Amino acid sequence: MPRSAGAAAGSSARPRAALAMAPDAAAAVLDPTALAALAGVCDLAPGPALDDFSTGRAREVLHDTEVLVTGWGCPPLDRAALDAAPRLGAVVHTAGSVRGHITDACWERGIAVSSAAAANALPVAEYTVAMILLSGKRALESARTLRAQRRRPALLGTPRDIGNYRRTVGILSASLIGRRVIELLRAYDLEVLLHDPYVEEDDATALGVGTVGIGELFARSDVVSVHTPLLPATRGLVSGELIGAMRPDAVLINTARGAVVDQDALTEAATEGRIRAVLDVTDPEVLPPEHPLWDCDNVTITPHIAGSLGNEWGRLAELAVAEVARWAGGEEFAHPVLRERLARLA
Repeated sequence: MPRSAGAAAGSSARPRAALAMAPDAAAAVLDPTALAALAGVCDLAPGPALDDFSTGRAREVLHDTEVLVTGWGCPPLDRAALDAAPRLGAVVHTAGSVRGHITDACWERGIAVSSAAAANALPVAEYTVAMILLSGKRALESARTLRAQRRRPALLGTPRDIGNYRRTVGILSASLIGRRVIELLRAYDLEVLLHDPYVEEDDATALGVGTVGIGELFARSDVVSVHTPLLPATRGLVSGELIGAMRPDAVLINTARGAVVDQDALTEAATEGRIRAVLDVTDPEVLPPEHPLWDCDNVTITPHIAGSLGNEWGRLAELAVAEVARWAGGEEFAHPVLRERLARLA
């Protein structure tokens, strides 16, 4: 719930706030400009971000904290931590998933929770669209071949299954990222299919996509892009059977979580040359040095860079500052995390 109207309108209109995250996360996401903006809407506790709620300093800071600005590496807000923070009414997360630190005790206390997942979804979607288009042109493979051979290939002999004209792209899950990918793909001559059991037909129509079963999605698509959160029900969802149903030379893109995909089945299909893959996440992360996927020319592995990096952290900070300002003014969060939706969120 929002901050009470009385508190927002009273003499202490600016809430007391504190940072809770790993030191390197605080340094990356909250640069001096972001910290100044945050200090403009709340009374920010001095000193480094809290990364251990059991210390004497943490208990002292938490005692007066009304809103906690969290980030990567925030410790769990369990019952003991909440007992030390009797005035805490809100948590504003500067990253995506809140599963690592928001506990049942937070929901039972009625703490309002916000997340920057919507902001973090944007660069992931941009990375995905870039990889869809590059894989359609076989640009990554062509660059490797050109570097090895040092001569231009006969481009007029290019097979007609290479290119992005009227290719079929399958989106697995209409998550925040999946929806943004669909939106960005409207600019291209592509057919976009969606599988998401929670999406109604009217919603799919508004998105401009056709909905299909998961088996049909994998069988029909030239590219399948995975945007499913890792939940108990989705672990290994992209099974060997689904991978086996993919078209020869189809591309699997995974920017979600490595464990959503059956890694062994993917490895077998890729090393046999049946499919291609672009993996920003793997299981485990990072793959062991001897893993066969490292030597697959038809597999591109990036080090979990699709999400916010570098100047993109500024977007996360801006959203967090805006959410603190809303809560301080007695308004609802623009990007709330609701307990009843947790079963479908990353």
